Amino acid sequence: MRRRVIFPNKVLPYLLLTPQLIITVVFFYWPAVQAVYYSVLLQDPFGLRTTFVWLENFQTILTDPLYLGSVEVTIVFSTAVAALAMGVALLFAVMADMKIRGKHVYRTLLMWPYAVAPAVAASLWLFIFHPEIGFLGRWLNEIGIRWDYKLNGDQALLLVVLAASWKQVSYNFLFFLAGLQAIPKSVVEAASMDAGPGRTFWSIIFPLLSPTTFFLLVVNVVYAFFDTFGVIHAITGGGPAKATETLIYKVYVDGVMNLDLGGSSAQSVILMAVVITLTAVQFRFIERKVHY
Repeated sequence: MRRRVIFPNKVLPYLLLTPQLIITVVFFYWPAVQAVYYSVLLQDPFGLRTTFVWLENFQTILTDPLYLGSVEVTIVFSTAVAALAMGVALLFAVMADMKIRGKHVYRTLLMWPYAVAPAVAASLWLFIFHPEIGFLGRWLNEIGIRWDYKLNGDQALLLVVLAASWKQVSYNFLFFLAGLQAIPKSVVEAASMDAGPGRTFWSIIFPLLSPTTFFLLVVNVVYAFFDTFGVIHAITGGGPAKATETLIYKVYVDGVMNLDLGGSSAQSVILMAVVITLTAVQFRFIERKVHY
């Protein structure tokens, strides 16, 4: 007979869920509804009057070359951040899971960057790669490499990718390490008797990590689309020449700096739809290859 948990107080479960439901409604559903509402409105330059324009804001955005340029930047940026952050985290997790001296110290140190705020993480990378005060930035110029991310768009994009990836490595590391520790040691030892370390990892360990990898893939894509605003804002401000202006940063530029409330709201609706679609596609097609 299957045993079920029964709450004697029927009101208690709803009271426990109420704080989370309030936070979800206030910080997700309400802003989402507001964005959809303002996306079909057009304000006058003084913000005194609004006009219902149907889908005109969306039509203007999707035909704007600057917006299409931000789409290309976002695709390159999010792909690079997800791949770099997950790849480095997996490498660190495999090394930290080995029987080496002081591995607990390594694990603790690798977790610390996750506690650093995005703006602080960006400042740390500025002290490294700034062309005038950064030790690596000055060293690159001294050896003949013209390094100035404030003028070179490719260098600026590379710098924000490195900073955003470094911020996310610790999060990925925690899950990869937990996944590695959950794999039975007997399975790994049996496989190592018939194959080398490389083949054991790719044939046995990595497939067993597929649920963790799939989860982190979804999380890192969402992170690259939304949570990297602070890093970009602190390092490059979307420049130079919009080389690092991702979709989330363009929403800020058009809405806060250019005061285009309708256009920025339409952009946020499009961005939300894109992320939901990507997540659905990942669950629909990539999850088929995940082994639980």
